[in-house]
Amino acid sequence: MARARKFVAYRFLERAYTRFSKYGAKSYIRARPVCRVVRFDMGTENKTFTHRMTLVAKTTLQIRDLALESARQTSNRVLEKNLPKTEYRYKMMVYPHHVLRENPLASGAGADRLSTGMAHNYGKPIGVAAQVKEGKAVFRLDINENNLELGRKALHRAALKLPCTFSVQVEKMAK
Repeated sequence: MARARKFVAYRFLERAYTRFSKYGAKSYIRARPVCRVVRFDMGTENKTFTHRMTLVAKTTLQIRDLALESARQTSNRVLEKNLPKTEYRYKMMVYPHHVLRENPLASGAGADRLSTGMAHNYGKPIGVAAQVKEGKAVFRLDINENNLELGRKALHRAALKLPCTFSVQVEKMAK
């Protein structure tokens, strides 16, 4: 697999023409890249829990689907190793809709004859990212009170894989 480009080029929020429509004439993007997030809901769905923990972004930015999947895997692994799946509900709250584009320029000997330069600089789609604003929850974890420390550890592991700083908020759920 080709190596992913450094995300600092795509980190900041932008309003780009990335509309994807089922009608070809209204679609700016001809082919949308596949979202590489495997699952958005983990754990159990039909149980009530005492506490809700959320991982909240402190800055506004874009998060690539590769980073979201990596964060999901590491934090879910912590939960699965220590708890049965019936003891937590873990959900990813963002979806990577935004299409990232790249205009690769050739470099090296003879590059002036191969490159189109900036004449057709719209770019080809290379991936997708989620646009996250400050204060938005990225992950949500419902858990019981006796497992709060484990939940905090799992969300901290997820935050280490993501490209900005996050805070873990804990709230008691009403019955």
